[in-house]
Amino acid sequence: MIKYKYVLFDLDGTISESAGGIRRSLEQAITALGKPLPNLDDYTLYIGPPLIDTFRNVCRFDEEACSRGLVLYRDYYNEKGKYINRLYDGIKDVLAELKAANIKTAVCSSKYEKFAEEIIGILGVEEYFDSICGSNLDGSRKDKKDLIPYAVKSLGGDFERDRQSIVMLGDTYFDARGAAACGVDFIGVKYGYGDIEKMKEEGAEIFAEAPADILKLLTV
Repeated sequence: MIKYKYVLFDLDGTISESAGGIRRSLEQAITALGKPLPNLDDYTLYIGPPLIDTFRNVCRFDEEACSRGLVLYRDYYNEKGKYINRLYDGIKDVLAELKAANIKTAVCSSKYEKFAEEIIGILGVEEYFDSICGSNLDGSRKDKKDLIPYAVKSLGGDFERDRQSIVMLGDTYFDARGAAACGVDFIGVKYGYGDIEKMKEEGAEIFAEAPADILKLLTV
């Protein structure tokens, strides 16, 4: 028996292997701005954080370059980057089981919402989600502390009333931090791109080694 009414999934590094498309889109945007490419070998630096933070903190761009970078990144990602994506092995089985159990599920991603919707369609798992939630084009609603209540509301829930029936799954400390800020349960996934120790620093205690472990952790 699943012990939650609402199960929220991060996208990159939790549902999909997406590093290649994100990295290529970043490289294209940075190059188009005429800026030197930083070392992007460490995926934890830019997969998980909001995109604007990547341009600020990893690329060290000023605000004007950050704004231009967002546009360039999204243009390339929309044209090519989003197609460099694949489901993690076993995730579809997890989603199918939750659907069969009538559990409400949502994608809860800091990615621009339209892109998140399109990627779920590309991956062919849209039938398993009741809602797909992401950030706005202007960058607002990018933090998980804002996305989690928004996602629960989109599922027809009352966030304050249902707080104990909500769980967030993700692979980065941004996911763990957002869940802690919202007072909801969190399950970290070790197979993604995030730093496990940083998730623990944000209070994460329960981890799935692989997608196949998720259902066991969701079960009473």
